[in-house]
Formats: sequence, C-alpha cells, structure tokens
Amino acid sequence: MPWIRRLLVVLVALCAALAATPAAQAHEERPVKLPDGSGSVPVHRDGPPDLLVCKKDRADFERRVAGFPAGLRKKNLDLFARCQDQGFRHLQAAVDAVDRPGMNIAILPGLYEEEPSRPKPTGACTRLKARNSQLGYQILSYAQQKRCPHNQNLVAILGKKNLQIEGTGQSRLDVVIDAKYTKLNAIRADGSDGVYFKNFTAQRTTFNSLYVLAGDGFVIDDVLTRWNDEYGFLTFASDHGLYKNCESYGNGDSGIYPGSASNINNGRGYDVPRYSIEITGCRSHHNMVGYSGTAGDSVYAHDNEFDHNMGGASMDSAFPGHPGLPQNHARFERNDIHDNNANYYPYVADGTCAKDPVDRGYEDGVVCPQISMPPGTGIITAGGNWNRYENNWVYGHDRAAFFLSAVPAFIRGESAWSKQTDTSHHNRYAGNKLGVDKQGRSRPNATDVWWDGQGGGNCWQGSAGAATPRALPTCGTKRGDVSGGSDRLVGEPSKLAALLVCADYNVQARRLPAGCDWYGARGIERIEVQLALGVAVVLTLVGGVLWWRRLRSHRWATVACAAGLAGLALDVAGSTMGLQSGYLPAAALLLTGAWWTAVGLVLRRERPWFGWVTVALGALTLLDAFDKAVVMLPWIPLSPAWIRGLLGVVWVLWAVVAASRQDTAARPETPEVLTEVRA
Repeated sequence: MPWIRRLLVVLVALCAALAATPAAQAHEERPVKLPDGSGSVPVHRDGPPDLLVCKKDRADFERRVAGFPAGLRKKNLDLFARCQDQGFRHLQAAVDAVDRPGMNIAILPGLYEEEPSRPKPTGACTRLKARNSQLGYQILSYAQQKRCPHNQNLVAILGKKNLQIEGTGQSRLDVVIDAKYTKLNAIRADGSDGVYFKNFTAQRTTFNSLYVLAGDGFVIDDVLTRWNDEYGFLTFASDHGLYKNCESYGNGDSGIYPGSASNINNGRGYDVPRYSIEITGCRSHHNMVGYSGTAGDSVYAHDNEFDHNMGGASMDSAFPGHPGLPQNHARFERNDIHDNNANYYPYVADGTCAKDPVDRGYEDGVVCPQISMPPGTGIITAGGNWNRYENNWVYGHDRAAFFLSAVPAFIRGESAWSKQTDTSHHNRYAGNKLGVDKQGRSRPNATDVWWDGQGGGNCWQGSAGAATPRALPTCGTKRGDVSGGSDRLVGEPSKLAALLVCADYNVQARRLPAGCDWYGARGIERIEVQLALGVAVVLTLVGGVLWWRRLRSHRWATVACAAGLAGLALDVAGSTMGLQSGYLPAAALLLTGAWWTAVGLVLRRERPWFGWVTVALGALTLLDAFDKAVVMLPWIPLSPAWIRGLLGVVWVLWAVVAASRQDTAARPETPEVLTEVRA
C-alpha cells in the first residue's frame, strides 16, 4: 500500500541522512550550471610558444637540463636565452598577459613557488561577503574570484579560452608548481573552455593541485599532482574533458575527481552517444581513493591503474550541491584495480591530521582521509545508476572487489517521494577478471561482491565467487538481460545498521566511529557482532524459558530448540567472520527457522494463535535463508529479513507472556472444580 511505501522511504531516508551528514562537506562550490555541450576536446598544438616562463639562475637551469637528450637540451637552452629578455618569472604573470584565445605558454624546467601570489589577502579582499564552507574557506562567486584571484589560488586562469600550458622538460618532474600548503588550489582554471595542461607537476595545497571548473573542453596530459588535503585533479561541472597519462598520489580524498561531469546521458539506458569525460593511461595510487566522482556522470575510464589506495574507485550520489545527481552512466573498462588495502585512519586517531598541513608528513606517506569509506575495496558505488564495469582486473582486496549501496534522494536535498529510491539501479558488472592479476596469478579478493540488496536491474557475472548476499542476479550476454533479479526498496537491515554506524566519521573532530571495522573494530567491538550477539542472547533466554515452561516434555520440540540454539551460535560465529562467513548466515537461518517452525506446530495445540505466529516466523526465516543463499525473491519490495525482524519483536513479547502464564488446563482438577462440573 502507498502508506507502507512512504513509511519505508522515510525510515531509510532518515537513517541515511544521519549516516551521511558528517561527511557532507568534502567539496563545496558556488552554484554552477553544466556546459551546454557546444565545445570540443582541445587538440595539442606543437608550434612555438607565445609566452615563456623561466627563472633567472642560469647555473641552476643548466644543472636541470644537463641530462636531457641533446636535441631537447639545446631546445631548452635556446628557450632559456629568449626567456631572459622576453619571458616571465612566474606562471601567473604569463597567464595575465594572455590577450587572445589560442595562445601557448611554455614553462621551462624549474621550481615555481609563485611568490607574488602567495601573500595573504589585503584590503577589500579580506572583506568579501560570501558563505563559509564547513571546511573553513569561503564559497566565492566567479566575480569575487576575478576580483581577488589569489585569495584561494596560487595560479588563477579565469575566462581564458583555448589556452595551452606546457612544461618543456624531459619529464613532468622537471617543472614543479608548488603551493607549499598556502593556498586551496595550485592552479584553478575557471570558465576557461579549451584549456590544455601538459608535462608538469603541481603539489602541496590545502585543497587540490589542478582544478578545472565549468569548462567545456579540457585536456590534462602527462601531469602529476601530489600531497594535497583533498584532491590531486578536480574537474567539476565540465564537458568534453580528457585525462591521459596522468599520475596522482598522496591525496586525502581522491587522486582523480571528475565530479558533476556533464549529465548528457540522463534518461538513457546502456547505449549512449558519447561520454563527457574520458580518463585513460593514468595511475592514481596511495590516496584515500584512486578515483572518485560525486555525480560523476558519463565518465569513460579505461586502461588506467588504481592501486594501493584505501579504495580503488568510487562514484556516489551522497553529497548535495552537485549538479547532475543522481550519479549515472560511468563506464569502467580494462582498468587494473588492485591492492587497495591502505588504512590511513590511524593518522586521524593519533592526531597527525590535526597538525598544520606542512607538519603532517604528506611527503613521507601520510594521508588524511576526508570522508568515511570501506578500506580494502576495488570499486565503490554509493547510489549510482546505469554504470558499466566490464573487463577490468580487480584483485588483491582485503574487503571486496565491488561494493554497491543505495543513497536516498533525501541526502542530496530532494524530498519528493518518487525519488527516494531512485539510486542503485541497472549497474552491470560483467566480464571482469576477479582474483587474478594480469599475469594470471591468483590474487583473491576477500569477497567479490558486497551489496546492501537495494535496487533493481543490477547484475553480476557468474564467475563472482564469494559474495554477500550469496545469491546474486546474474548478467546475460546482452546488456539489460538479468536473471534472478530483484527490486528492493530497502537494503538488508544489518547492512544498513553497519553503514549508519560507519558513516559517523569526521576528520576535523577526530571522530572515528566505534563499532565499525572500517576504523579497526574487531570481534565483539563490531556492530554486526553486537547485534547478532544481542539477538542471540534474547532469543536464547526467551526460547529457553518457553521450552522449560511449555515444551520440555515434547521430544521433537526439544530437538528443535537445540537446533535453534545451534543456529543462533552459527549466526554469531558468522558475524565475527565478516566477509569470510560464506554460507554460515544461511545455515544459521535454516536451523533457526526449523526451530520456530517445529515449536510453532507443537504450540498450536494449546495456544493456536501464538503457535501459528511462531510457524509463520519460522517460515519467514526459512524464506530468508533461501533468499540469501539460493535466489533473491523477485516479487517483494522488502527482504524477508525486515518482516522477520518485525514479527520477531512481537514473538519475543508474546513468548514472554506465554511462558509466564499458568496453564490451568494442565493442572489436576480439584474436588471443588469437579463438584461444580457435575452440578
């Protein structure tokens, strides 16, 4: 009925809102519209540069180019000589000199700290009226960025069209732009369509190294970013973008972040005419997550390597203020996603991340994770639709190869009833090489799939091994074909409880949720074990009293109670094993269901209503076991676990009453009663 659906949506939205609120501050930006799509991906220009940037120390420069091949060394020496008379000492000065579209800036080998841009703002720039983000910086309008370009940016590229900036060194490490943790962004390109970045390094910011905002057409080519509080590369509300041959590491959020990519395929199925952003040939490693994208729509990521992060790649619909939500139509192919088992949360717990960025030790491998996420995971999808994950290598993960959970629209600020269950649909995982590396060596994942159970049209390849749930919808050869599919409004209750607990993370407050194994909880500390143990204790006590008072004279009821006790013990054991529990949860449900069914059949003779409710509870438990281990039931909006849990609460209360009452029918008839009957 409609009211039941609405009640479920409200409950799930409320839980998810509580879960997501602490993290809803990872990236905030001014309101911005997506591009109209009239642009194109810029093409590299090989001609001579229009503007040159270099330093003046010739001896230092000659040391830097001494090992170059002869031709490249001569080219750089000639450019250096020209630059002394005609060039600029700082990149920002060259950008400011750009007076027409289509100009090329060449940066010669050297370290660029952009000293004129570094001082703190003065005068009117200290009194800008703008909203403050939860992270402490102001959300400036485009006009305010133009008026005060260095309040937040070391190098500000504002409104320049078809600009190309290229380092002239042998490698991207020969030109380094260093913010030294004094600015939010090392380079910001805002409203600059057709910008092309090539062959340099940007590093050490309190937000991100290279930021492209509201651009229709950009290329990031052979660029390295590293050691940032948040992102290495951040492109936002942009279209016609290309990342290629890039690298990023040491970032507190992700190395590569194509957030709010242009939502050009909204409303389509698997077949799309084009993608808004392409990412290829890149490596992102030793970050919180290699790739992430809130509203990362229509992104095509192929032939990349995401490794040795906490998570390989993540896309989500979990943060408000991002155009294009909910996330849709990402395509991942032929990526090497492996060994993403780093755990940087201890740096938050021990106070390292509370120090000033310059003192945290980023250059020595410290990373300060900005949001909550499950370490040891290959690809995380937190509320996304129509994503394709095909022909990737995903191996060597301590948690899961694939992680899929839903995010209600309430989280992104949309309250319409019809939207609350609009995420985690039609995600296809097919043809991936799971648990083996590119050389064919065995590198298993702890489990191949972790899914909260919500959504419809999702499917996984038949070769997926260990999974939770064990029964997964499988993909057909044709995209859109699914066997064993389901369409659940709400995920599994135990998984939702774990997600709720694990999301209560805040890096600024040094708050790491107790009870969550993402942050190191083990054994009885984990919320899953506590729930399983609590349920087992209650059912053991209530069931034991009920058996003693009502069932101990019945042999089969005693056998059934013993089976139930074994089932409860298996359930607790399975919860302690986490992802390695295998078929234990289904076996536990099978034994517990047999207990309730047999006991109900015995009780129905003396207490029919209570007996039949007990039988129904047993049947639901057996159905839950079938749903989790054999085939997910396709015609129900809720997992049997939800109905079983609600009915279980009623049963416990009823069982206490049934066990406590005196059974007058079982007492010997007294002479007074016999006399009254005869009369």
